[in-house]
Amino acid sequence: MRHFGHLAEDVRGRLFLEQPRPFSARSGPTVLATALGGTLYSPATRPALAADIRKLAGRGVVSMVLCLEDAIADHEVDAGERNLVEQLNDLVKDFTDCTQSHPLLFIRVRAATQILDLAERLGPAVELLSGFVLPKFTPANGGEYLAALAAAEAATGRRLFAMPVLESPELAHLETRREQLFGIAELLAGHRDRVLAVRLGVTDLCSAYGLRRSPDLTAYDVALVAAVIGDVVNVLGRADGTGYTVTGPVWEYFPVQERMFKPQLRRTPFAGTSLSAASGALRASGEEVRRRIIEHDLDGLIREVELDRANGLLGKTCIHPSHVPAVHALSVVTHEEYCDARDILRQEQDGGGVLRSAYTNKMNEARPHRAWAERVLLRAEVFGVAREDVSFAELLSACLCG
Repeated sequence: MRHFGHLAEDVRGRLFLEQPRPFSARSGPTVLATALGGTLYSPATRPALAADIRKLAGRGVVSMVLCLEDAIADHEVDAGERNLVEQLNDLVKDFTDCTQSHPLLFIRVRAATQILDLAERLGPAVELLSGFVLPKFTPANGGEYLAALAAAEAATGRRLFAMPVLESPELAHLETRREQLFGIAELLAGHRDRVLAVRLGVTDLCSAYGLRRSPDLTAYDVALVAAVIGDVVNVLGRADGTGYTVTGPVWEYFPVQERMFKPQLRRTPFAGTSLSAASGALRASGEEVRRRIIEHDLDGLIREVELDRANGLLGKTCIHPSHVPAVHALSVVTHEEYCDARDILRQEQDGGGVLRSAYTNKMNEARPHRAWAERVLLRAEVFGVAREDVSFAELLSACLCG
């Protein structure tokens, strides 16, 4: 699979200076963690789950979570498990000859005991599975989850990744947050090769205080949430080799059929985006892009993804297919970022120092910016590099219209 692989070759050629490279479920964990992008959650009870996965793969979705936890009611769990096993065994028939690719698929369980049970019940369809999402992960229950995952790997001979979700009240509460984070870090360190990414359950964190952000606010406008995100990245997102990919929180809002033109979009369509001249490009792209952004209710999501990146998060939990193109378009490396990253690494190899950027608008300092540059080039490998004159608006337009 590859990001933007659903677009025609001539469209990709027009948009990308360096096209996204192919990857597979067998790629290394660093590549896969970067490649997750917009991870789409779907209830495991959906009767047409296999058909949904086929359709979404054709629309550019590269990672999905099939949810047996909060997305379904308590009384639906048994039916959801049966449906999941049946649907994935139907889906696996499409991929037995390895000529087609499928999204990276993960199962979100409710209890550790489900992991080995489902892995064995899936039979041949376990080959479609990339791992499990572990909800409400804490130092108290995390060991049981990770032991069950190791047992499932041993039983199936399949590499299975863990994606723990940090969302417990103990993490939200100031007096227990430090203990929780360092306990989780110690636990995950013993299973580093098995941990693909750490996910944030912001909805559950808000619930501990009866909070819910409106569609006009990002997670970073809620002080409690912003504080937790900062602390999670501080402990678990370090660039010194001890950290993990931390993914962005869910954007809870999705399209309605009729919607007012939002004031903040009318004022500054892409204020704060990292892509140069995005607002001008939007105007040049005409009303079609503007209409689609309003239609899909993407303006708040766009702002939040930008803030995710600024705060050290990569990828995002998505609950609606229309969110995925925006996450992916914003994950493409800009020409300016690419030039800066290459220059920084070149300068660092030459002994360090400071140089003016190729765009002559900033200072690039080799050693302090090295970790950033390495991350940019890894993202460039997975999501590609936009041509100099291609903006986020054009990337998003191609995804929405393509």
